[in-house]
Amino acid sequence: MKIISVGNSFAQDAQAYLHTLAASAGEEIHSENLMIGGCSLERHAGCLKNNLDDYVLEVNGVSTEKHITLREALTKEKWDVVTLQQASHYSFDYGTYMPYLQELSDGVRALCPGAEQVIHQTWAYEDGSERLTVELGFSTSQEMYDGLEDAYNKAARQLGGARQIPSGLAFRLAQEAGFGPLHRDTFHAQIPQGRYLLSAVWFTFFTGKNAAEAGFLPEGMTQQEKRLLDRIAYEAVERKKAEK
Repeated sequence: MKIISVGNSFAQDAQAYLHTLAASAGEEIHSENLMIGGCSLERHAGCLKNNLDDYVLEVNGVSTEKHITLREALTKEKWDVVTLQQASHYSFDYGTYMPYLQELSDGVRALCPGAEQVIHQTWAYEDGSERLTVELGFSTSQEMYDGLEDAYNKAARQLGGARQIPSGLAFRLAQEAGFGPLHRDTFHAQIPQGRYLLSAVWFTFFTGKNAAEAGFLPEGMTQQEKRLLDRIAYEAVERKKAEK
């Protein structure tokens, strides 16, 4: 399976262990991320329109340090899946999605007519984060999650019922289970636990398998943590699937 993300650092977190995790379960997933830190849908749409080489290409979780245009990236392989997402600091505000999401989706369809477009649901910031409270004006992580859940659901409907990778839901379920830390700087995913959870969600979403079937264990994580995160990842995918 070949997956490319029109993403940012949140897609970078999600793809960090994906290839290795999948390989340890006998699955072949080739993933690439088009990296611009904090990139919004508006900027992605502008990069496509103006054919800008602002992206740094990441392959299977590793930066190539090569700059590339969106058009070049989308046409250099026969992609099975293209993931789209909003920048985390706009994720809860659906007004920032349009018309850019539709413009981006239309462009992706023209360049990759056979690829499935999937929404990557990002996650809420950590409780107590200044970014959460001072910059975004939320009192709790739950409030931010509720907002982004609603916005991503609307985005999925706008794209004709696109499937969603429930990374945000998985973080929420892990927090409800008392697991932590999930964030490394109050907003990016903790290394290795947060990144592992995200990769487990993506693995389960795309293969239908429980990540418990995979032998990969990143350095700095325990088998007990892996068992819990594998269960949470599977639950998040199944719960989001049931919403359809």
